[in-house]
Amino acid sequence: MRTDDTKAPVESARDAYTAALAELLTGVAGGSVPVEAALESLRRLPFSDLGFARVDHHRNLRQGVVEFVYAPGKTREQLLAIVEAQLDHDESSVVVTRVAAEDAAAIRALAAERRLETIWRERPGLLAIPRAVPESRGRLLVLTAGTSDLPVAEEAETVASLLGTDVRMVADVGVAGLHRLLGELPEIEQADAIVVVAGMDAALASVVGGLARVPVIACPTSVGYGASFGGLSALLAMLSSCAPGVAVVGIDDGVGAGAVGALIARGRVA
Repeated sequence: MRTDDTKAPVESARDAYTAALAELLTGVAGGSVPVEAALESLRRLPFSDLGFARVDHHRNLRQGVVEFVYAPGKTREQLLAIVEAQLDHDESSVVVTRVAAEDAAAIRALAAERRLETIWRERPGLLAIPRAVPESRGRLLVLTAGTSDLPVAEEAETVASLLGTDVRMVADVGVAGLHRLLGELPEIEQADAIVVVAGMDAALASVVGGLARVPVIACPTSVGYGASFGGLSALLAMLSSCAPGVAVVGIDDGVGAGAVGALIARGRVA
């Protein structure tokens, strides 16, 4: 699916990376580069320069997360080139977000050629190729105020799982029926972090923030009518929460909520 003009930069990027790595290893072998300095260099070294994108292959080593590919605005050929670069030079999972079904099918075909498994979440348009998923550590609870919030919650759930977190999702426990939430108190008490996905008045984030002893990542959605303003009212309500321990990501940002939730739930790794 790639044209010749997109293939060449990948090859030259590979050569540049090989040369830099060879120079670094030669320095270590000769004693001119200390091992600790080499390890620090390896944290920053490799990326593929495709001309239209610089694909970071060491984000997992530096930050403990994968390199996410935001699909809107990219052609199918660009998406395929970026995914191929990740598969060629990176061992971590590949995650493409907000991707159209037709483009997802092309990426899945590429993965199938390499005999790689894929995860397709049609509602949020998230496609993942799971690789080297860390051993699960920590418990993340994802709560949604309503069923309409599920696409964003699915993003958070999938991302957190790929980052190596035990995730449980509970849907439709909004404040219009608080008894539904109270039935999940044992889960709230056992979680290491909680993601709350809510639109409309977004009051669920404050309620959970007042119950939980762990950080609550509030994710506003564009769900709602009346004066919801495409999620702006939910965002402002979450930012104005009186409950301590509530942090807020952007509107419909399930990817960010899942990543932050996983990093908190897993804890720091030395």
